Amino acid sequence: MDYETVTPETFGASLRGLGLNLLVRDVLAESAFLTEVFDMTAHRLSTDFAIMIYGDQVMQLHADHTYAANPILGLVPERPPRGAGASLHLFDSDPDTAAARADGAGGMILQPPTNKPHGLRECCILCPNGYAWVASRPLTATERTTL
Repeated sequence: MDYETVTPETFGASLRGLGLNLLVRDVLAESAFLTEVFDMTAHRLSTDFAIMIYGDQVMQLHADHTYAANPILGLVPERPPRGAGASLHLFDSDPDTAAARADGAGGMILQPPTNKPHGLRECCILCPNGYAWVASRPLTATERTTL
């Protein structure tokens, strides 16, 4: 699918399984953050909407004002954190690289890169919109032996 030219109707009808759509104050800024920190790719980028690609996963960003007629907008807090209680895991992102990029991109490190007993090295980054993004990768054999 060509994400740059696909019609909204065709794109919407193509979505399957579990979808992720984030409401954000500024689509361009959030898209820039996700691109810089997590190497995502933005398509159909506008002030209203973006299709974000992470590996083979598709997610969407919508500006708050595009949900003006949707009752969910009334549940979104005025100030971050917007996604309190949810963590968005990016299992193919190096946590050390993401953490190093996050500060310059406006992110806040909630947890620095840490080797976890469940077999992953993770860091948790709060984006300017208040969503908690967790960059993680499997531990190396050496890292597993040092837990």
